[in-house]
Amino acid sequence: MRAATPVSVFNLHDYGAVGDGKALETQSFARAIEACTQAGGGTVYVPPGRYLSGTIKLKSHVTLQLEAGATILGSQNPDDYPATENVWGDRPETIAPLIYAVDAQNITITGRGTIDGQGKIWWKRLELANPNPKRGWPEPSTPEEKAEVAKLARDRPRLIRFLRCSDVLIEHVNLRNAANWTVHPMLCEFVRVDGVSIFGDIGSHNTDGINPESCRNVQIVNCRIDTGDDCITLKSGLDEYGRRVGRPTENVTIANCVMHRGHGGVTIGSEMSGGVRNLAITNCIFQATDNGIRIKSQRGRGGVVEGVTASNIVMQDVPTPFIITLFYAGTDKPGELHPVDEGTPLYRDFHFSDITARGARVAGEITGLRERPIENLSFSHVQIEAEKGFTVTNATGISFLDTVIAVKQGSPLILRNSREIDAARLRSRSLPPDTPLIDDDSAHGH
Repeated sequence: MRAATPVSVFNLHDYGAVGDGKALETQSFARAIEACTQAGGGTVYVPPGRYLSGTIKLKSHVTLQLEAGATILGSQNPDDYPATENVWGDRPETIAPLIYAVDAQNITITGRGTIDGQGKIWWKRLELANPNPKRGWPEPSTPEEKAEVAKLARDRPRLIRFLRCSDVLIEHVNLRNAANWTVHPMLCEFVRVDGVSIFGDIGSHNTDGINPESCRNVQIVNCRIDTGDDCITLKSGLDEYGRRVGRPTENVTIANCVMHRGHGGVTIGSEMSGGVRNLAITNCIFQATDNGIRIKSQRGRGGVVEGVTASNIVMQDVPTPFIITLFYAGTDKPGELHPVDEGTPLYRDFHFSDITARGARVAGEITGLRERPIENLSFSHVQIEAEKGFTVTNATGISFLDTVIAVKQGSPLILRNSREIDAARLRSRSLPPDTPLIDDDSAHGH
């Protein structure tokens, strides 16, 4: 007599799901995932249909498979998202995401289906909570509008967040209209996001695409990201909370991705107080993002960002292809000199090669601190066409090798309080008469 084959596929409909987009299916997901876990792992299968749900908590050795035509719809009711641990300590707890896992191993989200956060109502609540006449965001005036603002008491849910998980795979699915960040692995290792499409409607707020935070060994490949904030951002905690946890984001590969419309194509920070190191970006296209490669922080945040390489990238209609700054927020100025302490960030060892940028407004900006300049950057075989040149302030050890910066006004390279600049192999095109290739007042300091 042959032993019975263990069940490894758990159809959501067998656990009470309706799939009409109206019935709340949270408990059906919970029952299917629990049955899968009790069987030792397997696949929770979501057939075609529309499944309204609050927080779905995945567990170890569970694959969530969304068939083509299946859509998970995020509830717009904050009561459907329980309170969860906030590892940073700046508040006791935070709202759970739509899809969540904590301390789990070997978890997967896959299939050709869609996860839709239905973020529009959450974005409207944010606008009501932050009235701004210039943006057309009115003061909440009716009891109903004030009640909507109160629904932000625990913030807005991320679409997907995994905490302290390992061996994580998210592949092929379509992710739309997150209420907040879209994919947010935190304190995870061995994470792969492959072939995922992320989209946020016009009017979205803070709907970053993929935000690894204090993670190691991460691959983000073959993705298309079109969202209302940064497309991909590496983070590691904010200020003293990030420094206390002390986990850098490290060993990250970003390859074969298309970024569209976001604030930044690939961004580091501004929450990077635990450090970011060992990042490789290659074979990507940035189309009409506000910035290309953006590395941002501020005095007081601390942390080290080092070992960043970017190669084989095309940027089209990106206003600022490169922005590397330690003046993301605050009122301090580049000319100020402050004491070095644990809150002084350090940027070093960034290398950019075989990059083309067309249709830029400003070729680039590098702005370090007088007390701790940005150090050891190289641009090799880089071609930029921009209205204005590349400004380097408070930096040391910057080289331009076989690089062309073609501008319509001013000098291609502007140096302010910077030294050890190698621009012997920097060229421009159609430089106006009496306009120097390099505008350098570094000898005068600040």
